[in-house]
Amino acid sequence: MPDANITKSALAASMKKLMKEKQFDKISVIDICRGCGMNRKSFYYHFKDKYDLVNWIFYTDFISMMTSSSYTVGWELMRVVADMFFQNQDFYRAAFRIRGQNSFREYLKESMMPIASFYLSDLSEDEVDEELFMSMFCEAYISIVEHWLQQGCKMTPDEFAGRLHALVRGIARKVVESEEL
Repeated sequence: MPDANITKSALAASMKKLMKEKQFDKISVIDICRGCGMNRKSFYYHFKDKYDLVNWIFYTDFISMMTSSSYTVGWELMRVVADMFFQNQDFYRAAFRIRGQNSFREYLKESMMPIASFYLSDLSEDEVDEELFMSMFCEAYISIVEHWLQQGCKMTPDEFAGRLHALVRGIARKVVESEEL
C-alpha cells in the first residue's frame, strides 16, 4: 500500500498546485495527471473524481493531525484544525469555493458531525435536539473558518481559535442570563 500513498500524494500535490493557479471547475483530471507525470488510468484507479481527491487531501491532513495527539477538550482540537487550515490556506481557500454536490464544505460537515457530537453531546436534552444542535454548530464553525480563510487569515490560528472560544462562551453566558430572568 505504500506505493498507493506515493501515487495519491503526487496527485494531491499536483491538485494543490493547480488550485493555486486556476479555479477548481477549470481543472481537469488530465491537468492533474500532467502535473505529476501520471496517466488518467492511475488517477481513476485511486479516485472517483477530482472532488474525491480534494476530500482525500483534507482527510489525510486531518487524520495525520488527529493521530499526532489526543485531545481531551474540543477547543484544543479546534485550534489544531485552525492551524491545519492556516498552513494550507491557499488550498483550503480554493476548496471552500467548490459548491454543489460532493463539495468540500459538504464533506467537512459530514466529517465534523461525529467529532462535534463526541465533544458536545452532553449539551442537548434529546436526540432530535442533539442532531439540530450539532448541525447548527458545524455550519457555524465551517462558515467562520471559511470567512477567516477568505479574508486572508489575518489572525493566527491561536488568535482565531481563542476568539471563537471567547465568543461561544459569551453567547453561552448570555443564554444563561436570559434564562435566569
